[in-house]
Amino acid sequence: MLACLKQDHARVLRLTRQLQTTASRKNLDAIVPKATQQWSHMPSSATISEQEISRLATLPRRPLTLADLVRHGKPPLSDDALLSSANFTLSLLPARLAHRIQRLRNLPFIVVANPHINKIYNNYLHSLSILEPFYQKRISTMEEEEKFTEVMADLVQTHTNTIPTLAQGFLECRKYIDPIQITKFLDQHLRARIGTRLIAEQHLALHMASTPEARQQKPDPYNIGVIDSSIQPARIVRSCEAFVGDICEFKYGVRPKIDINGSVDATFAHVPVHLEYILTELIKNAFRATIESGSESHPIEVTLAAAPDVPMSKLDALKRLAVTDESALDFTKEGLAEYCTSSEGIQGPINSAAPTITIRIRDRGGGIPPDVLPNIWSYSFTTFNADEAGSVNSMNDGLNAITNGGNPSSIAGLGYGLPLGRAYAEYFGGSIAVQSMHGWGTDVYLSLQGIGKVV
Repeated sequence: MLACLKQDHARVLRLTRQLQTTASRKNLDAIVPKATQQWSHMPSSATISEQEISRLATLPRRPLTLADLVRHGKPPLSDDALLSSANFTLSLLPARLAHRIQRLRNLPFIVVANPHINKIYNNYLHSLSILEPFYQKRISTMEEEEKFTEVMADLVQTHTNTIPTLAQGFLECRKYIDPIQITKFLDQHLRARIGTRLIAEQHLALHMASTPEARQQKPDPYNIGVIDSSIQPARIVRSCEAFVGDICEFKYGVRPKIDINGSVDATFAHVPVHLEYILTELIKNAFRATIESGSESHPIEVTLAAAPDVPMSKLDALKRLAVTDESALDFTKEGLAEYCTSSEGIQGPINSAAPTITIRIRDRGGGIPPDVLPNIWSYSFTTFNADEAGSVNSMNDGLNAITNGGNPSSIAGLGYGLPLGRAYAEYFGGSIAVQSMHGWGTDVYLSLQGIGKVV
């Protein structure tokens, strides 16, 4: 009798364990796909080996500067210059992509298992794997350069929606990871993405401007790939004013005005799309504050100050990019030292003057509340409730929908606009500073570093 009871008890224990294992397996299946449960990191169909990713991730990543982007000269480029551009691109991209893969793997597994973040992870693996056949040896023929350019086009297209996809993923995972950790990761990742995208887009632009068809047309005297060597900030301010004003008039029936003063004819060399994004975000904020405070009768004042004789050399500007362990900039001190000891580039000695443009945007919109001011540079992924987290595109605010990093309404309302704008400004040694007088208005100072004279 006792033996039978022991057998029954053992059978019950086995059944209980099976049920518990099954329940646990079901819970795990609900969190991550079965194919991923045996991996220490997310799997991928990419063919590049783990050893190669680790090797590339340990390589120094030298800073990217505006001077790098114009080093090959004005298009149309000769075949030799185009090959040089392709090989320069290859010298920078693999280590950057591998480093981002490693950083994604450092996130908690349940976060990387999120479908949106996992998509970004696999996009980086895909891009690195299609680059592998090229960086193993130098590109030496135009046929190889043509194939490489097709890969660059694929890379740019693959990473087009990185920002909104990451935003959606972190909204869904915000209970699994500390907000400070998310902010640090996003700051590093989005800044690194700026450089990666610029490197790829610059070669694409130089290639397209150097095709036989392009050679038959009169070249643009100012454009050097993605760089405009003669940007007039006042014109971009007016363009952004018209764009944001149209949205305001449609949404609110009100159109604030902008008065421009100072160095209205100043020009310098920079990336136009970056300046357009930053100014659109800053003007949007000024317009919103003006409308919400009922201060439409007070025009927003934009003052331009050109300082070409500031005792700031390109070397001094580059030193701003030197990093510490706490810095969000995705560069190494070794890379900085390598660049600072390099030879002179197309734009002259590295100790020559680097012009600076400062733009002040002043509004009478009542200022920023003291309790909000400390958080204006944070990625606002924790401010949404569970219903809103299900769909980033559910935000329908007219002003939030206009600065989106390349995809209409894709990060609308997420609070990415201002911190991303600062990332664009700081990437090449610039800055954004905010001074607010609560109850009166706000001054925003945007400083941008140029590259000197391009010959």
